[in-house]
Amino acid sequence: MSGEERRADYEERLQAFTGRELRPRTPGQDPVNQPMIRHWAEAMGDTNPVYTDAAAARATGRDGVVAPASMVQAWTMRGYAATVDPRPGDGDGFEALVALLDEGGYTSVVATDSEFTFLRELAPGDRVAVRETVESVSAEKRTGLGPGRFVTTLKTYTDDDGETVATQRWRTLRFRPAAAEEDPAPPPAPRPRPAVNRDNAFFFEGAKDHRLLIQRCADCSRLRHPPGPCCPACGSTDWDTVEAGGRGEVYSFVVSHHPKHPAFDTPYLVAVVALAEGTRLITNLTGVAPEDVTIGMPVVLDWLDADPDPTLPVFRPAPTEAP
Repeated sequence: MSGEERRADYEERLQAFTGRELRPRTPGQDPVNQPMIRHWAEAMGDTNPVYTDAAAARATGRDGVVAPASMVQAWTMRGYAATVDPRPGDGDGFEALVALLDEGGYTSVVATDSEFTFLRELAPGDRVAVRETVESVSAEKRTGLGPGRFVTTLKTYTDDDGETVATQRWRTLRFRPAAAEEDPAPPPAPRPRPAVNRDNAFFFEGAKDHRLLIQRCADCSRLRHPPGPCCPACGSTDWDTVEAGGRGEVYSFVVSHHPKHPAFDTPYLVAVVALAEGTRLITNLTGVAPEDVTIGMPVVLDWLDADPDPTLPVFRPAPTEAP
């Protein structure tokens, strides 16, 4: 198949989604209810009394309180758990459309337009369902974000009797990021910077020179880390520093898998290291697999120069001494 034929085949498969159902009629999990109306009104700062005061609502000719019209979508949201672990058959049409767009390189998305039409107000006790179909998939367009296609779907909201209470025309741009086309291998993300202040600046300045400096009380000689403005033992605000020799042992540790960050490799091996000088600090362990770390394991200082600033102390297993 030639390139032209492949493009024509792809376009045909994509346009075949026009009119296709992405989501069958799906009832919301809960009926319209007063507590959620109140939460919404408070969050939006909407003080219209017809949403929370039955008497005020009746004074306007309504039977009682009503829900804000823009809440219609909220009544049919499935919740976080359903997006993580959907039921078999959930979103089959949507997933197929996204997969086809991904095939064409349109892997990023941004919402561009949401147009509601409200046919009647909803009141506590109403149960809302939603059905979504594809209205159109545009030809490829050149946009500031990159080449992409506008996908327009129509959500139809109905009540228990099947009567339409609202519609929502929802348009998204599925695009191929321009930056990805120009540079498929972006530079690695920089590490988050520590908050440097007058109390801890000495620590990071020392680290630039590969010196592990520990704060020491000038009056009672107690070491303390993390740095602070005064001694927790005697209350003195006078202090100096001592350079640690770089030997210690694992006091405790955790293996953390979340949250993920592009500047770090997971999992994170985080330890509290007891220094030979008698204080402890939180650091990363390197050069060792998580399953091989043990409490009391001897470790030695190493330095992480991940990017120009900052340099950070890390620890690795101490070399095994020959018998």
